[in-house]
Amino acid sequence: MRTLLTGLVFGESARWHDGRMWLCDWGTGEVLTVERDGNRRVVTRVSSYPLCIDWLPDGRLLAVAGGDARVLRREPDGAVVTHADLSGVSPGPWNEIAVNSHGTAYVNGGPGLIAAIGRDGGVRQVADEVAFPNGMALSADGSSLIVAESHAGCLTAYTIGDDGTLRDRRVWAEVPSSAPDGICIDPGGAIWYADVPNRCCVLVGEGGAVLRRVDADRGCFSCALGGENGTTLFIVATQWRGFDQMFTGPPTGQVLAVDVA
Repeated sequence: MRTLLTGLVFGESARWHDGRMWLCDWGTGEVLTVERDGNRRVVTRVSSYPLCIDWLPDGRLLAVAGGDARVLRREPDGAVVTHADLSGVSPGPWNEIAVNSHGTAYVNGGPGLIAAIGRDGGVRQVADEVAFPNGMALSADGSSLIVAESHAGCLTAYTIGDDGTLRDRRVWAEVPSSAPDGICIDPGGAIWYADVPNRCCVLVGEGGAVLRRVDADRGCFSCALGGENGTTLFIVATQWRGFDQMFTGPPTGQVLAVDVA
């Protein structure tokens, strides 16, 4: 286990994109990149959290301004504009985002909801009754959306229809005694999930078989596979002190890296 970065107030939304590690610091409202030598760069700032990111097929960055019930879009010139207003579905707070190859963005949050944002910015609710929706990921072929239900101890899958709707809700894996948070899919189709109370990241296959576990000394909130060969697991971890103390005390957020080849 290597420590790439320290001093985050509250890190989340680990992503590997365009040859770099990306993440969000909810405490500072920053979208960051981290190089292999640990150097950090602020890409943009968002004044409202939860703050999570993904990219449109054309490479433009989308960022969830969860407390404002908006999804923002960063233009090639660096300008940040509103991509979609989610308040008509729920005032929020909104949380994770996953964008498919057609440019449809799925955002979860609110009172257990998932909304779909079309390429035209139109918003519609596509799922409900999700028990504290957290991490989301798309299957490699784009046919399924998998959601971490933190308060249900499971990973839930939906089939994505041709029109972007979600159907065929099913339990992809039960992960008892866990509170799955951020997730990512490995090349074999198994899923890594971050677990805050158990201070670890766990790789599970469909059905729930545990394939591997990586332990940390603090709560793990999000994870992403990347690196030169795609075999490095990047983990965003923080000492969890409770919702009322998320942004108080000394910053304990870190980015960790471990080879899982």
